Amino acid sequence: MKLATFNEAIKIWDKAAIGEPAKVALFDLEVQKRLLNIFSVGDYYYYIFNAKESKLDLLSEEATSVLGYKNEEIDLSFLVNLFHPEDQPWFLNIENKIVEFYGKLTLDQIPNYKVRYDYRIRKSNGEYIRVLQQVIVMQHSEVGGILRTFGVHTDISHLKMEGNPVLSFIGLNGEPSFIDVEIEKVFPVPSSFLTNREQEILLMLVNGNETKEIATALGISTETVGTHRKNLLAKTQARNTAEMISMAIRKGWV
Repeated sequence: MKLATFNEAIKIWDKAAIGEPAKVALFDLEVQKRLLNIFSVGDYYYYIFNAKESKLDLLSEEATSVLGYKNEEIDLSFLVNLFHPEDQPWFLNIENKIVEFYGKLTLDQIPNYKVRYDYRIRKSNGEYIRVLQQVIVMQHSEVGGILRTFGVHTDISHLKMEGNPVLSFIGLNGEPSFIDVEIEKVFPVPSSFLTNREQEILLMLVNGNETKEIATALGISTETVGTHRKNLLAKTQARNTAEMISMAIRKGWV
């Protein structure tokens, strides 16, 4: 799913990043940074997203304290890969909805909307936090294409940890807001990111069973159990079995 999610996201962004830059009001980054310090509800970092080139033009130094990775480690594909496996399809569906929404706005309306949605992202220690992503358009084209955006990721784990992502479009300067927008599932969203067999094996691992014991209890080969264990590590993005068991207990996967 790792590269697949990022590649699908690029296709969505390419639909939005059309045309050449239009003359728009200047975006004052220093003003935005001061406002963040006043109104932030948690630890945060900010970034500038270049939709035309599908990359980050800027990532603030606070990303290291929030996520635990060094800034030089983080590019856009690395960041998307940190999204929780369950939330990656939601991310694609939401980005698709955002492109559709902005495609219906006039040039004057584009700067007057803030996009807001949430999802889980993995820190360097393996734990997940929920971030609130808030984005406004910095630069658009003369035909309404979205070229650059200014975004903020705020840790809201203390406010929300469970549940599906929620998308809202917040109107500014008199524009109407649209809260908890319905999201079309263009990209399938599984009810559980683990299969029934994987959940069985994970539960047995949590209970302290070894590979041979699991194979005997389920009537399958140890090689099959080993394959399931590798798949579980990949899906949960845990570094080892101990970490996976800890995450399963903490997040209620079993």
